[in-house]
Amino acid sequence: MFQAAAKTLSLSRGASFSIRRYCFKTPAKLRVSEAVSGAHLGANVKVQGWLRSVRPQKANLFLHVNDGSALQSLQVVASSELNDPLLTLGSAVEVTGTLRKSPHQKQPVELEADQIHVVGDCNPVDFPFKKKERHSLEYIRQFPHLRCRTNAFSSLLRIRSEATTAVHSYFKENGFVQIHTPVITSNDCEGAGELFRVEPSGPENEEGEKFFSVPAFLTVSGQLHLEVMSGAFSRVYTFGPTFRAENSQSRRHLAEFYMVEAEVSFTQSLEDLTKVMEDMFRSATEHVLAHCAADVDLFHKHVTPGHRVSPQGHLLFGCIIIHYYYLNLLFFYCWGCDLQTEHEKYLVKHCGNVPVFVTDYPYDLKPFYARDNQDHPKHTAAAVDLLVPGVGELCGGSLREERLDLLRARTGLEDTYSWYLDLRRFGSVPHGGFGLGFERFLQCILGVDNIKDVIAFPRFSHSCLL
Repeated sequence: MFQAAAKTLSLSRGASFSIRRYCFKTPAKLRVSEAVSGAHLGANVKVQGWLRSVRPQKANLFLHVNDGSALQSLQVVASSELNDPLLTLGSAVEVTGTLRKSPHQKQPVELEADQIHVVGDCNPVDFPFKKKERHSLEYIRQFPHLRCRTNAFSSLLRIRSEATTAVHSYFKENGFVQIHTPVITSNDCEGAGELFRVEPSGPENEEGEKFFSVPAFLTVSGQLHLEVMSGAFSRVYTFGPTFRAENSQSRRHLAEFYMVEAEVSFTQSLEDLTKVMEDMFRSATEHVLAHCAADVDLFHKHVTPGHRVSPQGHLLFGCIIIHYYYLNLLFFYCWGCDLQTEHEKYLVKHCGNVPVFVTDYPYDLKPFYARDNQDHPKHTAAAVDLLVPGVGELCGGSLREERLDLLRARTGLEDTYSWYLDLRRFGSVPHGGFGLGFERFLQCILGVDNIKDVIAFPRFSHSCLL
């Protein structure tokens, strides 16, 4: 350190003063969120980030620096002598100086800069986002490689990160074991056939030869693998990407999206599942509203104005439970028809815009693993969907059919899912589970209409940018 100081002291008199001040005490490196908290007033600090605004004046230079750690940027006040043509919107900078109180209420803390170093310059002419313009989600969607630099999308990504933490925290606090279910699978859990086939590429792979010896696909759900684990662990969950080869570019569909899935053993009724579903939904919503207040407010005020009442209403009121049979009586709904998105949203609105559980669907509407209620002539399955305002279906689940004789009656299982039948032969217990669409959860609490705007890199039909 003394050698470094000796080298710099041979510079000009003004430069030697700057170095003499710092050679024995290295500035503390802070994130912007730490700097604006006010906990380090008077400290000599270094902050790194990107410029959100540049405002040169005759005597002073004002900058706003943000590093993604918070919605609020740090105001930097410097002498106009430190101005540089490279200091433009989007430039990456490193600023050293002293934190002090600001006379402005909106910016209670500011950084009095001694040094400003441009790490990476930015061409403001070509940069697609302008400081004084408020860009729509549709506009910034055109720039998937740059939209994380906007206030709206950086807020979304912080909210998404906290929501992820909230999901894991809920399951950990309630005794669930996390399982990393495979992305590549030979199963079609949903039975809809909307699968991406996995095949190796390259000339060394012979045409028609199967790499895995059996057809392999990207997973549509981790549920069947969780059922395997539920034979040894009473509570398990998984949280990861799933894939659907659905040829749709609608606001509701993605080819790659994230699912939160759980299985609970020794269940007695659907109430065991609905309680977990409601508790997790409530816990995650509370966590996001508490830890991302500024980011959520940005969406509710500027991106989706008027939506503030919805997530708070979810916490104030309990969920309503409706048997599918009563939809026929209340709304003259055709028995045996599946609910469409329009029906789901209407039902939620009719019930006062609070979450609604619909239970006991007609048996033929549900996959082979749903438990048969054996309630002829209606013949329903012990299945449940959670419908929420603005989105419709958020969660879908069911009790699983644990009775081996009834599973054997389903054609084709002996050949394709013999291992699944083995689970019933060797110590099976009543169990059930559900899956929650993570992107739909974010849409619900933020009021975002298009699912492509709540995921970092949306993949959908005819679009796989980056």
